[in-house]
Amino acid sequence: MDTAKPASRLHLALDLTAPGRQVGDLMLRWSDNSNPLGYHPIPVISLKGDSGPVVLIIGGTHGDEFEGPAAIMRLSERLDPAALQGQVILIPALNAPALAASSRVSPLDGTNLNRAFPGDADGGPTAMIADYLETALLPLCDAAIDLHSGGRASFFAPSALASQTADPTLRAQNLALAQAFGLPLIWELGANNDNRSVNAAAERAGVPMIATELGGGGGVDPEITDAAEVGLLRCLGHVDVLPDQPEPAQARRVEIASSLHSVYAPGEGIFDRAVSSGQDVGQGDLAGRFHFVTEPERASKDLHFPADGLVLAHTCRGFVKRGELLALIAQDVSGDG
Repeated sequence: MDTAKPASRLHLALDLTAPGRQVGDLMLRWSDNSNPLGYHPIPVISLKGDSGPVVLIIGGTHGDEFEGPAAIMRLSERLDPAALQGQVILIPALNAPALAASSRVSPLDGTNLNRAFPGDADGGPTAMIADYLETALLPLCDAAIDLHSGGRASFFAPSALASQTADPTLRAQNLALAQAFGLPLIWELGANNDNRSVNAAAERAGVPMIATELGGGGGVDPEITDAAEVGLLRCLGHVDVLPDQPEPAQARRVEIASSLHSVYAPGEGIFDRAVSSGQDVGQGDLAGRFHFVTEPERASKDLHFPADGLVLAHTCRGFVKRGELLALIAQDVSGDG
């Protein structure tokens, strides 16, 4: 029986081994009404200098998160390949069809790319992208960064995300890369992490990797995007692709101890929140008041936090439905985790 893994159906129209600046498309062929015989372009930028580490930086994994793609485009204009000790591969819109539609999921198949790994070479468009990243790109790399924000639905306290991997050496490398990025928070991904994410794909490939959450709301926050650009430069200095960068302050480390510590919508209505992301709260503190605007006969309801913690993110939606996340709560990592 032939158990060989099928080759990717995606084609990269540039030579990653070539020196200097190379720009081309990762060609995603998916025959649909919008593009039956052509391809959906995923732009890729390669900046290759002298020999050294290879760093992959991606954004637009979710198509309604724009701070990351903006920071990547800034970096592509700022970096001179001749000044690099290694290579930087930039993909500002990994899920380009979703970015063009300002959508969290792909309009081609309605799938969330960050829940699609390890993917499938013979699957739908999102599965094919995931497969290519995990099997063709990550194995080339010495480090990877995946830039996220809260999208149109949420706003996160700016943070770097590092996986608590089973390999202690890789975990330490992840934490060091997160610390180098320089945001005030490090969100450690432990038992509650999803094994279908880019972080999980990097762990399977044995590649040090961080993600970020860079605010959100569906636009480009200038202060947060500035911090992301500086963070990328710091990380490139950390892995010796660039000269050493200024050392950031020590970050606070948090993790999601339980999904039951967060606050969810009890019905359809408006969450009149009383707190913001980045704020410390105590058990029993007021999270906000919930107004059942479609059922005006029902009294509004005070919602309280079920546990002490940090508000890592809050919803940006006006009208919400039962079960939607209103406030995401994290706790400090104790000791060495």
